[in-house]
Amino acid sequence: MGSMVAHLSMTKFSSMNLVQYSAKDALSHDFSNILSPGVINKRLWGAVRSLGSLQPYANPRNSYPAPNENSNGFIYAKVFGGFEKIRSSICDLITIARLLNATLVIPEIQESTRSKQISYKFKSFSYLYDEEQFIASLKNDVHIVKSLPEHFKAARRSNDFPIFKPKKSASLNFYIKEILPKLKKAKVVGLIITDGACLQSILPPSMSEFQRLRCRVAFHALQFRPEIQILGRQMVERLRAWGQPFLAYHPGLVRDSLAYHGCAELFQDVHTELIQYRRAQMIRQGIISGKLNVDSHLRRENGSCPLMPEEVGLLLRAMGYPSKTIIYLAGSQTFGGQRVLIPLRAMFANLVDRTSLCSKTELSDLVGPETPLPPDTFKVSRTKSDAELKEEWNKAGPRPRPLPPPPERRIYPHEKEGWYGWITETDKEPSPSPMDLRRQAHRLLWDALDYIVSVEADAFFPGFNNDGSGWPDFSGLVMGQRLYERAPSRTYRPDRKTIAALFNSIRDNMYHPLRDWTLSVKEHLNRSLSEEGLIRQSLLSKPNSFLSHPLPECSCRISSLENTKTKKGKDGRVLYGDEHECPKWMQSAGAVGVRNDDTESAEGDTDVVEQQERDDPDFPSSLMSLIDRDEEWDPND
Repeated sequence: MGSMVAHLSMTKFSSMNLVQYSAKDALSHDFSNILSPGVINKRLWGAVRSLGSLQPYANPRNSYPAPNENSNGFIYAKVFGGFEKIRSSICDLITIARLLNATLVIPEIQESTRSKQISYKFKSFSYLYDEEQFIASLKNDVHIVKSLPEHFKAARRSNDFPIFKPKKSASLNFYIKEILPKLKKAKVVGLIITDGACLQSILPPSMSEFQRLRCRVAFHALQFRPEIQILGRQMVERLRAWGQPFLAYHPGLVRDSLAYHGCAELFQDVHTELIQYRRAQMIRQGIISGKLNVDSHLRRENGSCPLMPEEVGLLLRAMGYPSKTIIYLAGSQTFGGQRVLIPLRAMFANLVDRTSLCSKTELSDLVGPETPLPPDTFKVSRTKSDAELKEEWNKAGPRPRPLPPPPERRIYPHEKEGWYGWITETDKEPSPSPMDLRRQAHRLLWDALDYIVSVEADAFFPGFNNDGSGWPDFSGLVMGQRLYERAPSRTYRPDRKTIAALFNSIRDNMYHPLRDWTLSVKEHLNRSLSEEGLIRQSLLSKPNSFLSHPLPECSCRISSLENTKTKKGKDGRVLYGDEHECPKWMQSAGAVGVRNDDTESAEGDTDVVEQQERDDPDFPSSLMSLIDRDEEWDPND
């Protein structure tokens, strides 16, 4: 009793204040006495030398006339979907406008229209992208206008013009034979794009200029509005301010993808029910034809489910990344919340995201001034009166009746106020509230910031790409732009089926693997960085999204550095190689840059490992112990 009184008195009269945790301060503390700037471990962060001869080159190669002044008409489009679907759809629209010699009206992004309660300063497309830059950059490819001429607007409001909803794999013949005649007749045609694409990904070799046009749109014309670019660059500068490289990781845990592949059993509690509810919706809509209940663990072994954050942390640790590695978590939403990130955060404490690097003021300024909306409040269901309960009892049927069920567990208010609270009260998902629609528009901005940081990162690790759904994915777009701009940068392309087999072999001792397992992980991930990973990416990703693998159409090769053999698939399509030779003005500059990278001394590698061993208290148990173990080592000894 005396001890309690003493401690309570000290607490009451103490003048000590609580210190607010800050990710920036934590990073500063971790790297205050670490390696000197500029010294990095090239085995973890160095460029992939075998890809050093690839250079970005999306300029027209052959005769490429300017767009005809007398166009066949106007095309306007409504684009549905999230960030990755919007970006992919706009690239297809430009290609179609060029193919049909049509004038394109700036596409309407449905996620950021005024009806979604966004700021009055923006209008659909300008909420995310720079309109003026978009129009000016493509002036030699397609005529683009901000709106239809006045004499066409009334007819559009009354739906007098033909409207098409093309499939994501629509062919060139569909547009030439079906849409072009009606475009010439009506002078205006509308397109509704919902699947993230409206043109087949792989085009015939004779249409390579259209593929390069896609690259010019995605990697040059589609620039974010200046406020997004400035804040994105500031985030990259803040990550690099500590003098250490950083890795970007996108989990890819999206509800639609998880429901499409039947990965519900990888989660717990309410999240499993939410995935199953969405999967049932997809079955009713005809999006998928499979069963509602599937074995998620078999799907995971087949590579159809994402790598969970815990597994990614173990893979990075096996590669030799120290526990103080800076990891940027990309993605506007991670299904499962912070719970699924706990194991990864335990292994890598410097796991940061946009909220760690940006203040609330910076993020609110990016959104712009918005009209206030009532907060989302959960409406408690009405309690039944005694008279209603008696009436139900009297209508329950003939006696003898079974005993009434025991009272249900009380559902507390905090369990009802989340975005998933409806599932505890009803079997039908409610329509999005005005605040939900506004948050969906905000996610476009958060994805844009994450996209900038992921493209500029020293290394990138995808949690779920090539998912087989046919929809474009965030990781795929990032990997495609990194391949285009800086092909030698470290972009991991893991085979989830191989990784699942590796984890199944150590499922009982995931945190204490044998040395052979660690070497197998290193071998697989290092191969995924080079030609082997690119060939696999070309086979799996390119048929669904050209932007995820823009080779060989949008690159050239410095021939003086290496001779690469062309590899083709069974259908005769080029999988790797066959890039054109770079122009002379690129040959000299590119060759000098690559040679300088290759001739850098690697003497710092061993010094870095020794320095990490001294500075990182977890280093002996996380890396050196893995190196010293043999096959007979038993973690229980």
